[in-house]
Amino acid sequence: MQTNGIPAWKRALDVAFVVFLSPVLLPLFALISFWIKQVSPGPILFRQVRVGYRGNHFTCLKFRSMKAGAEERVHRNHIRELMHSEKPMTKLDARGDARLIPLGALLRSTGLDELPQFINVLRGEMSVVGPRPCLPFECEDYLPWQRERFDTLPGLTGLWQVNGKNRTTFNEMIQYDITYAKNKSLWLDVGIIAKTIPALVAQVRDTRASRRTQLLNKPVLSS
Repeated sequence: MQTNGIPAWKRALDVAFVVFLSPVLLPLFALISFWIKQVSPGPILFRQVRVGYRGNHFTCLKFRSMKAGAEERVHRNHIRELMHSEKPMTKLDARGDARLIPLGALLRSTGLDELPQFINVLRGEMSVVGPRPCLPFECEDYLPWQRERFDTLPGLTGLWQVNGKNRTTFNEMIQYDITYAKNKSLWLDVGIIAKTIPALVAQVRDTRASRRTQLLNKPVLSS
């Protein structure tokens, strides 16, 4: 059975997963919220319009990992560069970003900044598993075949996220998303969820290695 084109098993899995994790999620929410409030003035949550199922827009929630009012133009230019090149989908802050709050890089590399998206899952705007919800300006540049990634709910984790993520190109990400949209199943979702923690560990390791390399290659000014 499907509801609005979304399989009933998928909605049941999403709700069950959030309820199961709630004893862990609630203390984490409180701890991260307290930290953000202590180290940076401004709201705890960052709200941003994203494109979801069938191209519908929704407000995506994240913990704020950057200073309030941080310039977004740099991030948009970075995304556009990745969309029109064969470069790996590395995050801008992997090279260091002065806009980040203390420990903001850790929140982002571990995915902890995305925990509020479990609220989006409960609202039915997202799923635990699915494509990364893109920004409206990205969608404007999509080719017709790339829009097939909107044939399923966006997710917290997904086929792309557990298959290289920051090591893949934009078009490879789209291909993973379309493959998932066409082949989603209960067991595929369970398998992706099981692979998510190891994928996050690998992502943190890659980010740290990248920063170490930058520090070693950074020119030393002679006094």
